Amino acid sequence: MSNPKPPVCGGAEGARRATEADPQTSRGGKGRWSAKRKAQVVLELLRGADLESLSRKYAVTAATLSAWRDAFLAGGEASLKVRQEDLVDEQGRRMKSVIAELAMENELLRERIRRLEDEKPFLGWRSKK
Repeated sequence: MSNPKPPVCGGAEGARRATEADPQTSRGGKGRWSAKRKAQVVLELLRGADLESLSRKYAVTAATLSAWRDAFLAGGEASLKVRQEDLVDEQGRRMKSVIAELAMENELLRERIRRLEDEKPFLGWRSKK
């Protein structure tokens, strides 16, 4: 009979398991926290979970959870501002395009009127009697 080998846990393997773990299963604060795990915990906090109970559940200090929450909210706010600025920029570009198109159309119409008047002045101005 062969003797089964015990699983080898290298440093990278342990770190990978720590970051891929579901936030519902506490790892006792061991390992690195992925952005996805942090976001899930912060969302739980924002949904009304008690800060102290989450701190105990995930073995992370309340200050760390608060910092994650603040960073999460600041990132969302920055994203909204960028989108608003992009929207304003896009509207400005569209308005400039419309103005340029109208200016070109006016220029062409003025040139057409000038040519018509040069060829037959006041042709269309006869009174209807």
